Amino acid sequence: MPNTLTFAVAGSEPVAITIERAIIAGWTGRNADAVNHHIAELEAIGVPPPSTVPLFYRVASGLVTTDTAMETVDATGSGEAEPLVIDDGEKLYLGLGSDHTDRQLETHSVALSKQICAKPVAPTLWAFDEVAPHLDQIAIRSFIRDDENAAWIPYQEGTLASIRPLLELIDASPSAASPSRLEPGTAMMCGTFAVLSGGVRPARFFRMEMTDPVLGRTIKHCYETKTLPVIS
Repeated sequence: MPNTLTFAVAGSEPVAITIERAIIAGWTGRNADAVNHHIAELEAIGVPPPSTVPLFYRVASGLVTTDTAMETVDATGSGEAEPLVIDDGEKLYLGLGSDHTDRQLETHSVALSKQICAKPVAPTLWAFDEVAPHLDQIAIRSFIRDDENAAWIPYQEGTLASIRPLLELIDASPSAASPSRLEPGTAMMCGTFAVLSGGVRPARFFRMEMTDPVLGRTIKHCYETKTLPVIS
């Protein structure tokens, strides 16, 4: 079902965007060795390798959320910080999201593991045309912790230079509407980075940030995973 979210937009008025379709672009690394490393990380926890790269997974539009808490059936899921592109039909925006994925289910079906989890996104966007000239310099980092009083543990770090050009992904997407544009109401996450150390793992709290060193601004978002009891 369509899902309307309100975003702050740097240097402009807030916008309310109705998300009508959501896409997760996977295996989008620009460097083949980095892609293979991430595939190996997931194979280590039982996830089968992709049939081709990149892949475009469809998930329910209602999963995209700016909430700071999400509920899951078990504690096996983990976040993945990713650049996010949203097209509202008038403008293209760049944002930040987490492709939170159920890792236990992922060993059975990658598509189902993505569909079962909410997709937290930061409630702030940047106009894409403002960052397009220096996209490769934009950096994304993520952090995890299991206790709200514990120190944050660095989890991921990289720049968009390690991900396929976002406009190339847009044009390859099943929701491409015209060159460099998506169908109105489309939100697409564009790939993630390898874990720094310790392997892919769940955590109660996930924090992510995207920094633009040229324009001197940062988008941040943090969310908590709350585990529901498993009833059998």
